[in-house]
Amino acid sequence: MAIKRVLVTGATGQIGNAVYTRLKEQPHRYDAYALDRSTTFSARVPGNWVHDIPEEKFHHCDLTDLEGLRKAVRGMDVVAHLAADPSPRSWESVLHSNVIGAYNAFEACRLEGVDRIVYASSITLGDGFREADPVKAIYDKRYEDVPADFAKVGNGVPAEPRGLYAASKVWGESLARVYAHRHGMSCLVVRIGQVERDRPRPPQGASIFVSVRDIVQIWELCINADPALRFDVFWGMSNNDWRWVDIEHAREVLGYEPQDRAEDNWTYD
Repeated sequence: MAIKRVLVTGATGQIGNAVYTRLKEQPHRYDAYALDRSTTFSARVPGNWVHDIPEEKFHHCDLTDLEGLRKAVRGMDVVAHLAADPSPRSWESVLHSNVIGAYNAFEACRLEGVDRIVYASSITLGDGFREADPVKAIYDKRYEDVPADFAKVGNGVPAEPRGLYAASKVWGESLARVYAHRHGMSCLVVRIGQVERDRPRPPQGASIFVSVRDIVQIWELCINADPALRFDVFWGMSNNDWRWVDIEHAREVLGYEPQDRAEDNWTYD
């Protein structure tokens, strides 16, 4: 098997760090590179997770720098695009990191001939589903009002964002469609659930929990997906009892087998 050259953007962030580390630990399969605008790891990354990124493997680059991104993605087989502002404080931050930055990532890959980009989307695209049953009943813990066979939110259901961050992720998913269908790139999207590290989740978070090893698994599966897969969207979620999004599509297409459930890690009150 040929070694894949993979660039992970947002590599000093919580999920980017986990994905980069997983690839770095398998030098027989991956030649892993990292990119971020800062060499300081996010406060969301526990100290025992931090692993030094070799200087020759690290690109210090802002997402607004298209030429810098072109240099970073040059020669890569896959770009795992996880860089974004996860808690934007202003429209300017959303614009620069999540709108312009997403465009630059896709465009740099197109210009440099990178065949596949895996884009980090978000569970926040589904915030609007919380406003009506059965999802609202799950969050309200009215479990008796949740039909046993209710239809889970699939990858083809229109997004229901309720904030600028989520709206910026709709933009990113739209870019993935454009670059897949217009430019022939392989553009895969992972809608990431609530990743936790070393603290209990509040009860309302159990339905959208995804463990670190489950989210890393689905990213690695996307990196290695059939080259013929040109566009698709997957929910990155653990197999939680009150999960309201569909992970069967990821099972069928990628072979995703979640290892964890929110209920394995804490007790309902």
